[in-house]
Amino acid sequence: MSNLDAQLTQLPLLQLTNGFMSFKTFATAVDLDVFSRLADGRSATFEELAAELDLHPRPADLFLAALTSIGLLAKDGPAYRNSDLAETFLVVGRPYYFGGYVKFYNHKLYAGWHRVLEALRSDSPVLWDPDEQDTLWVPDDAVVMSLFWEAMHSLAGFTARALAGQYDFAGRRRLLDVGGGSGGFPIELCRMYPGLRGTVYEFAHVCPIAEEKIKQAGVDHVVDTVAGNYATDEALPGGYDVILLSQILHNHDEKFDRMLLDKCFAAAPSGGIVIICEHLLNPERTGPPEAALMGMNMLVAQSGGRNYSETEYSSWLVDAGFTEPVIVRFEAGGGNGAVIARKG
Repeated sequence: MSNLDAQLTQLPLLQLTNGFMSFKTFATAVDLDVFSRLADGRSATFEELAAELDLHPRPADLFLAALTSIGLLAKDGPAYRNSDLAETFLVVGRPYYFGGYVKFYNHKLYAGWHRVLEALRSDSPVLWDPDEQDTLWVPDDAVVMSLFWEAMHSLAGFTARALAGQYDFAGRRRLLDVGGGSGGFPIELCRMYPGLRGTVYEFAHVCPIAEEKIKQAGVDHVVDTVAGNYATDEALPGGYDVILLSQILHNHDEKFDRMLLDKCFAAAPSGGIVIICEHLLNPERTGPPEAALMGMNMLVAQSGGRNYSETEYSSWLVDAGFTEPVIVRFEAGGGNGAVIARKG
């Protein structure tokens, strides 16, 4: 005990240990639609919320106290209301609704993390069997189809806006979102830049999901879809002066990623750019936590995936033939930055 630093406490370890409690409390509130019930400034008493949520008094009291303690609810006298964070991102129908992401992690990924030691020992995903299917995103997985694409949409639009705050797309004409999911990126960017047109390049079974989102957003005159598979198609669609890889490369190993960047270089016109948008590790691969922990998530969910550093992406881009890689920083759920490089 004589060597124990007087300033050192167990509190950081307690917070790490209790992290799952915060998540499961949060995720349960999303499942119960607590925040939509309190939308638009509504406040409600403990008794009112207990009745609406069909909860007994004791669990309702514990639940609301916990949600308030982690910053998702606020309490004014006897009444609870949404915090600014919950009102902005956790009310169904809000432009950057985050609940889809929470539901996917709660109902799909969380169970896989119970087997993380198995993933560490086997170097194989535990969410699906690579001997039985080629990818996590198969059309006959009802949970993935109902939650994953909505989860990615939860992140994409806000991340696109954050990227646009650091890179000006004015003067760019056509954007190809490789593996673009439900189209959140081109929907947002084409709204912000009237001269820009976008294409979601995605699995055939995902294109209808993207098309519905595009139609709902009212941008179907400037955003479309092209069915394909960036892993197996010989070439990417051509004619796009912006090729976006948002949360794509961390799903694969270095050999695959270099192959995909070669395809990007072949498809890009002279003067075109490629954008790698990710949670970037620092050059020393010591953080930040959101990037390093997403790497662990790839261990659970993918075969070969990991998060890479900004220097790794920059060197791969140069090796593929791109020039002048630059790194831009921002804060968003779908990335903490982007590496952007030019062809010719």
